[in-house]
Amino acid sequence: MGRKGGRRSQGALLFGMDRRHFNGLAATGLMGLNLRPQAWFDLLSDQNLEVDGPRLSQRMRRLASFGANAAGGIDRVAFSDANIEALDWVAGLLVESGFSPSIDFAGNLIARKPGSSSELPPIMLGSHIDSVPGGGNYDGQVGSMGALEVAATLADAAYTTRHPLEISIFSNEEGGKTGSRALAGEVETFELDIVTASGFTIADGIQRLGGNPDRLEELRRRDGSVEAFLELHIEQGAVLDADEIDVGVVEGIVGIMRWTVIVEGSTNHAGTTPMDRRSDAMVGAARFIDLVHTTARRMPGRQVATVGRLEAEPGAPNVIPGRVTMTLEIRDLSMAGIER
Repeated sequence: MGRKGGRRSQGALLFGMDRRHFNGLAATGLMGLNLRPQAWFDLLSDQNLEVDGPRLSQRMRRLASFGANAAGGIDRVAFSDANIEALDWVAGLLVESGFSPSIDFAGNLIARKPGSSSELPPIMLGSHIDSVPGGGNYDGQVGSMGALEVAATLADAAYTTRHPLEISIFSNEEGGKTGSRALAGEVETFELDIVTASGFTIADGIQRLGGNPDRLEELRRRDGSVEAFLELHIEQGAVLDADEIDVGVVEGIVGIMRWTVIVEGSTNHAGTTPMDRRSDAMVGAARFIDLVHTTARRMPGRQVATVGRLEAEPGAPNVIPGRVTMTLEIRDLSMAGIER
């Protein structure tokens, strides 16, 4: 929805952005990074290069068609048929831009293109294209299609960077950050048995993508093996949008911890059990949820805490819940903040 005064939504801004504006925002973001700046200037050394805005918009719309739902969003969860079909389409576009795509052991789509100096480590661009159930058309997709547009623009200009380039589409980002964490050597064995939103375990899902869950340890990248990584991402917190700031540079990556919380009570008949004799698990859960919210707001810092899923048992309208199971997720820029 547009704002009063004619300000466009994030979607309209992306699809209606002209090439010069996009280039300016991209250059601002690149030059704001504190990661070996010369590597980024290698990508920007020809100031006449401009992305093709209509092509980027068209590809964004095409990607949104894989797993599209009736509400206008997407159900392209990791390891689903729609996810696999979208990856095949992306791989074809990368081939057209002179990249050599392949699926690694974690199911990541990694595409490489040599640079003029083969001894230099690669510059990596990319994001993910899997979604949450009922997800939107920008999370992950902006970074993925933005990386592909960089690839296509360089190919159109027959321009070769000094550093090799890698475009990465990470697997199962929404269901456990499996692909990106595999490159950091952080996937634990027990995670492979977790059932994802697609109905497949992570191990089975990786195999569906063409990976090998038994060889994830081989994927770990050593320090210095990548010169730098850049991901263009849509803002999800509306802070920049509310302040009318076009682009921001990430200051850090938040840590995430999740727990399963169980509240026990006593199941009983809702119509005959007096209020003063109830042990209602749902009431306890409600108090816990309120405590999570108020504690996160009162503590200094930028932490966020969420109870995103709740299930009452037995789940009947005329029965006092005897057990409630819920999730708790806390995010902060430091693990110490989460542990507080």
